[in-house]
Amino acid sequence: MTPKPPMRPQRRPSEVSQPVATPESDDVFDDILSLLADHVGQTPEVAPPATKRGRRKVNISIEYDADKPTTTHTMAGNTGYSLTSNWFAQRMAQLIIARRVSASQAAVFLYVAGGQKKGTGIASYTQQQVTDGLNEEALKFPDGKKITRPTVNKAVKALCDWGWLESAGYGRIRLNVTLWFNGNSGEQKEVLQELASDHGNDPEAFPHRIGPQTIPGQQVLDFEDLAQAREAAG
Repeated sequence: MTPKPPMRPQRRPSEVSQPVATPESDDVFDDILSLLADHVGQTPEVAPPATKRGRRKVNISIEYDADKPTTTHTMAGNTGYSLTSNWFAQRMAQLIIARRVSASQAAVFLYVAGGQKKGTGIASYTQQQVTDGLNEEALKFPDGKKITRPTVNKAVKALCDWGWLESAGYGRIRLNVTLWFNGNSGEQKEVLQELASDHGNDPEAFPHRIGPQTIPGQQVLDFEDLAQAREAAG
């Protein structure tokens, strides 16, 4: 009978050495973290201890000061500010000088534009409230010239005919937000989408009936012909 060969002892798998963060690698990591923190203007927090694999998880938070000059505009008054089309500002001035827009019509438009609720393009005014608001300064002087309610009514009608304003129900006047808007670009986009839906996506409907001739789908209205048409209609 053949004797069995002696059994060989089983080999144990060789242990793989785990990476260990060296002091040199720690210094490099801390230097990178410090540079990043300096770039965003923050002081780095103490890094957490290394994990088994030598990796670290670092949470970095960035806070912005609300009073930085890059985050807000400095404007007169305490009722906010609006964005205005530069083309429209100059066009309106030309029309006033040419007496195609009266002082009353310009005053009504500016008063309503300054009363927009942010992000909506809507001013919540009745015509009597517009009249009273425009007369506040005149009431301070014995000889102050005041505007009447019928004049405000005529001005609102003309401004709606020109596409500067639109009636949005009792006590609500909508601004043409491509001319004057209180809000950011995202809010304006939402308002324009709502208007497009309300007007059947008609490219010639409000608020696109007024604008430079160089922009497709817009036109500069002939104010003299429009005034004559209103007179002929009574």
